[in-house]
Amino acid sequence: MNRRLALGLGLAGLALLHTGPAATWLPQVRRRLPALAGVGYRGHVALTFDDGPHPHSTPRFLDELGRIGCHATFFVLGELLERHQWLGRRIVAEGHELAVHGWRHGNALIAPPGRLTAEIGRTADLVRAVGGVRARWYRPPYGALSLEALIAARLRGLRPVLWTVWGRDWEAAATPGSVLARVSAGLRGGATVVLHDSDHVSVPGSWRSALDALPALVDRCRLMGLNVGPLRDHDVPAALTLDRLRSALP
Repeated sequence: MNRRLALGLGLAGLALLHTGPAATWLPQVRRRLPALAGVGYRGHVALTFDDGPHPHSTPRFLDELGRIGCHATFFVLGELLERHQWLGRRIVAEGHELAVHGWRHGNALIAPPGRLTAEIGRTADLVRAVGGVRARWYRPPYGALSLEALIAARLRGLRPVLWTVWGRDWEAAATPGSVLARVSAGLRGGATVVLHDSDHVSVPGSWRSALDALPALVDRCRLMGLNVGPLRDHDVPAALTLDRLRSALP
């Protein structure tokens, strides 16, 4: 094998190693990786929001979540959280969870080497400074994982998690009905739902379709006998832990 061919094969191998994790964006791949997809306890649905916090929209989601008595996980962008730290503090004060979405909404697959490591760490530090609690979760923009993103998340003690079902609420044609229908099609115990509390990188005003679908979505889960809440409650629910403690008592 000549040197040029060996170099070409080596570069191709490195590229495959770097981009290989991005295959988890495909539903058929995520189904084979339930932990990464966010599959959790069968009596619970994890409600998550991406791309905030934004002062024009996120407060409306917080108001609605408070009205219906539901908590969620907010995957925040560092550049927005830095500008609107008061909103991050409100998210935590109202019982919700902050998680890392990245510093900006960039594609991990085309980021220069080292940028993701720095930006994931910077966002995780900011989440802790603003919310007073160490972030537990990382979700890459577009769901595009790279090898560097996986390593950087692990070094920061972050667990990568994608989703099992989404509402495609960022689309121009999205309506509350279409969001509810898309989520309902894959809704089951253990699901992780992703919606967006901001139009920072999508069609202006697109967040309204998710906001207006939210009450009906939570009602549907509850009618199915499912609890709805943040990812922190998705693995072992408090009720199950309490039942085990009770059974251990004499």
